[in-house]
Amino acid sequence: QVQVVESGGGLVQPGGSLRLSCAASGFFLDDYVIGWFRQAPGKEREGVSCISSRDHRTYYADSVKGRFTASRDSAQNMVYLQMNSLKPEDTAVYYCAAQRAEITTAQAMCVSTRAGYWGQGTQVTVSS
Repeated sequence: QVQVVESGGGLVQPGGSLRLSCAASGFFLDDYVIGWFRQAPGKEREGVSCISSRDHRTYYADSVKGRFTASRDSAQNMVYLQMNSLKPEDTAVYYCAAQRAEITTAQAMCVSTRAGYWGQGTQVTVSS
């Protein structure tokens, strides 16, 4: 069965860094678009970064451009989100999600915030 599991969240000071990991199982990573989403209390879910399947084209929300970097390792079936220069407004639950590549693109997935398979989420808190 298709499954994605996030890890790596935690508490970090403003300006700090964290790397989130997403372990994929039950499917071939190169057949799926993988996205990172976040949701803060009282706010709508936001597509942070989505990375396409075979060409690894990546979409970033304006709010994280230049600070966050998404990557994927097909051999390990892992996806990562490196978050640098973190701000208090980055505080949220972060989710990894997957959608079959033939029915979406990286940009479409992030903008729509729709995906077929979701992880349970990992909390990221940026605070001094």
